[in-house]
Amino acid sequence: MSLTTTILLLVCGWLSVAGAMLWGVLRVTRRHHPPQVKPVAPDTSHKPAAHHA
Repeated sequence: MSLTTTILLLVCGWLSVAGAMLWGVLRVTRRHHPPQVKPVAPDTSHKPAAHHA
């Protein structure tokens, strides 16, 4: 096996391992992330406070 083939296989192997680790981390974080509840917007029907000069 030539040196070029060996280096190419090492790089491809490293990329595949890095991709698998990234996929696993993203999968775990999405699965175990607590659900986010959007805060209810405050009621804007009241009169705004008068500003003092």
